[in-house]
Amino acid sequence: MFIETRGNDGQRDTKVEFSYAIMNPSASFGGLYVPENLPKIDLEFLQLATKKSYKQITLDILYLFNIDIEESVLEEAVNLYDNFDDKKNPVPLKQIKDDLFVNELYHGPTRAFKDMALQPFGHILSNVAQKQKQDYLILAATSGDTGPATLDTFANKENIKVACLYPSGGTSDVQRLQMVTEKGKNLKVIGIEGNFDDAQNALKTLLASQTFKDELEKSNIKLSAANSVNFGRIIFQIIYHIFGYVSLLKQNRISLGESFYQIVPSGNFGNALGAYYAKKMGLPIEKILIASNINNILTDLITKGEYDLRDRELLLTTSPAMDILISSNVERVLFDKYGASRCKELMEDLKSNKYYKLSSDELKALQEDFSAVYCDDEFAKDTIREFASENYIMDPHTATCLKAYNELKEKNLPCILCSTAEWTKFAPTMLNAIKNDKKKYTDKEALEGINKSLHVKIPECINSLFKKEILHNKVVDKKDIEKEILKFIKG
Repeated sequence: MFIETRGNDGQRDTKVEFSYAIMNPSASFGGLYVPENLPKIDLEFLQLATKKSYKQITLDILYLFNIDIEESVLEEAVNLYDNFDDKKNPVPLKQIKDDLFVNELYHGPTRAFKDMALQPFGHILSNVAQKQKQDYLILAATSGDTGPATLDTFANKENIKVACLYPSGGTSDVQRLQMVTEKGKNLKVIGIEGNFDDAQNALKTLLASQTFKDELEKSNIKLSAANSVNFGRIIFQIIYHIFGYVSLLKQNRISLGESFYQIVPSGNFGNALGAYYAKKMGLPIEKILIASNINNILTDLITKGEYDLRDRELLLTTSPAMDILISSNVERVLFDKYGASRCKELMEDLKSNKYYKLSSDELKALQEDFSAVYCDDEFAKDTIREFASENYIMDPHTATCLKAYNELKEKNLPCILCSTAEWTKFAPTMLNAIKNDKKKYTDKEALEGINKSLHVKIPECINSLFKKEILHNKVVDKKDIEKEILKFIKG
């Protein structure tokens, strides 16, 4: 069963099933749904997992959660991993230093880690909608990767419409093209004049707005979301952390039960939360090491115990998916550590005062599981260039993790780093890094430049973007988002 991070308002059930939580992700007082209890995995589970495929391990973990989705639907959902680059191993683990391994999470259809969760989640959510004979509007706010993955998974699905919000000018050109060329009569892509936090705030406001829901009801449509505010995303983000460890065991790089560091580049904290839940379930993570860019809100929280948005501007960096100041999934950790009433108090402080501060005991509890550091664009570019010279290509988000690897390890243990996107999504930054120049390249020029200089293949799904017709060219002021979505719904 699922419960609420900010307690119950008396208007809703105190506990709900998984299917309810994914179709109605906004909980009492603007909170989120979380599992009442996490299942446990032990060393025997991990040992047996070394003989299993990614799909089998995914099903094993979903069954442990005992969610109210039929086994046949879950099997169909995880079969979508067959569409990744290597159906036998959708998440390759590559060694790049003696004790450092990269969990490559970007081998799906949109070349980013969001496919790991959104491919199966989209199938499950659409199936629930069809069973209910109910139409749903799925909202997505993106800093670049959630949007393409959401549009891809829901295109032409029955009983589903999607409205996807992205910050105009705040994504890479490839990410934008992935969204604005996506076909599907049930899809609407809206650029907004603002940043990702504006897009995410609009999404949260609409999810909580009764007048918006009433307008949708007139067209017999209910409301849900594809962002990681939806636990349907998070449940799949737990699994690849467990699989990373299983891959280490398979490669004889670690002994059963030995602990390791999990390094995560983090913006909205969903990936980090997946690691936290995996740790609580029994995965022997020594600590989760968080890497941020200069929007170092998470570093401040984890090192000082302060979440401070006062006088803080969002800064645009070469790792745009982490250009976020309001990290939604921190709330789920606050609830887990300090309980519903304290979580509600902290989140209300953040909304009204743009600030909250943890007590010293609360900070200590947070630091039991997390350490954090941040780096600037130059560090990331230097890292990209260094590894490219050794024939390993990593994107700018993955590169931030090397700062955490260099500075946060306290013990001599193996490290698994989450690589969240393929280099092709950030080609101009990649070419600037590799050539060590500051020239302005178009995405197409940069892709071709890297292809020639490093002899790496550009996937056809990226190459073909530049020939596709632009189908969604609307950019609106944030105050007009609701009006634009309702216009789309009413056709």
